[in-house]
Amino acid sequence: MNKTNVGVIGLGAMGRGIAQTLRSAGYAVHVCDVRAQAVQDFVAEGGVACSSPAQLAAACEVVVSVVVNAAQTENVLYGEQGAASAMKPGSVFVMCSTVDPHWSIATEARLHELGIHYVDAPISGGAAKAAAGQMTVMSSGRPAAYERAGDVLDAMAGKVYRLGDCAGAGSKVKVINQLLAGVHIAAAAEAMALGLREGVDSQALYEVITNSAGNSWMFENRMAHVLAGDYTPLSAVDIFVKDLGLVLDMARASKFPLPLSSTAHQMFMQASTAGFAREDDSAVIKIFPGVELPPPRR
Repeated sequence: MNKTNVGVIGLGAMGRGIAQTLRSAGYAVHVCDVRAQAVQDFVAEGGVACSSPAQLAAACEVVVSVVVNAAQTENVLYGEQGAASAMKPGSVFVMCSTVDPHWSIATEARLHELGIHYVDAPISGGAAKAAAGQMTVMSSGRPAAYERAGDVLDAMAGKVYRLGDCAGAGSKVKVINQLLAGVHIAAAAEAMALGLREGVDSQALYEVITNSAGNSWMFENRMAHVLAGDYTPLSAVDIFVKDLGLVLDMARASKFPLPLSSTAHQMFMQASTAGFAREDDSAVIKIFPGVELPPPRR
C-alpha cells in the first residue's frame, strides 16, 4: 500500500471523486471541506478528517485543491488557518480550479518563495469520471513539482497532460476547453428550443441529433437534463458566467475577437439574472421565449 499522505481540499462533485480514487489507489487521504457532513461521509469510507487547510497541509506531502475559483483557492492558501503557512518545504500544492492563467503564474511564484512546489492542474470530465479515476488533468509545472506529485496526478486521473514546465499553460488550455463547453451548451439549448418552438417531438429530435453529424457531447449530455426536466446542478449556470468571463478576459488582453464566446456569455448572464444562477447549466434554455419545456419526470 502507498503510505504517502495526500490531502484533498473541497469535496464537491469532483473533489469527492478524486479523494475516493486516491484512497482506492492506496494513499492515506486527508480531507477538508466547509461542509462538516461531506467530511464525515468520506471519513466513514476510510479518510482522515482535518478541521482546516493548515491542519491538512501539515500532515500531507501533496495537497490537492478542488474549490470553485481563484478567490476560494486564495482563501485555502492564505486565509485564516491557510495551507501555505503549514506546508513543509518541498511539498506540492496541486491547483485544480478553472482560473485566470496569470493568477496561476503568480501563485506559482509566490509559493516558490516559500519553498513549496506548485502544479497548475485544472480538471475536466465531470463527477462520474472523477469517481472512476478517468477524468482529464490539463497540467503544467516545474519538473521538481512533477517529480514529487506525478504519481498522485496519474493515480487520480485517466489522462494527465503535461503542457509546460511552468504554471499557466494548463490554465490556458482549460480556459479554451471552457470556451468550447460553454458555446456547445448554449448552441445545444438554442437548437432544442427551436425544435420545441416548431412543435418537433423532443425525444425524437434528441434521438436523431445524437445519431447525426450535428451532435456534440454537450448536446447529448445536457439536453438529456432538459428532457428529464431535471435542473439539479451538476455544473451550474453561474459556473459558465465565470468561465466564459475568463475566456473573454484572456482574449481581451491580446485584443483577440471571440464573437461566439461573447454571445454564449451573454446567454448565461441572462439565465443567471433571470433567477437560474444555481440551476444546472442546461437551464440556459429557459431564456428562450414562447417555449414549453418538458416537465420533470415522475
